[in-house]
Amino acid sequence: MAGTDDVRERLAGIAEELADLAIDRLRTAPSDQDDPDGLRAALAEERRITRARRAVERAVEMLGPDGQSEPD
Repeated sequence: MAGTDDVRERLAGIAEELADLAIDRLRTAPSDQDDPDGLRAALAEERRITRARRAVERAVEMLGPDGQSEPD
């Protein structure tokens, strides 16, 4: 069974992957002139990915040495 440090490390890697994915999504988004609906969809997807990354980062912090206390 993986220890807390192992899980924390894997989650940190996932957070990095999500950040890369969000950047890639914006990079490949159509321009507003070409496809405004596609741009809106890409921006919405980037926001979802970013929210997921932030949630994973919070989990990493909670598993760290300073994350011993219960969240507010």
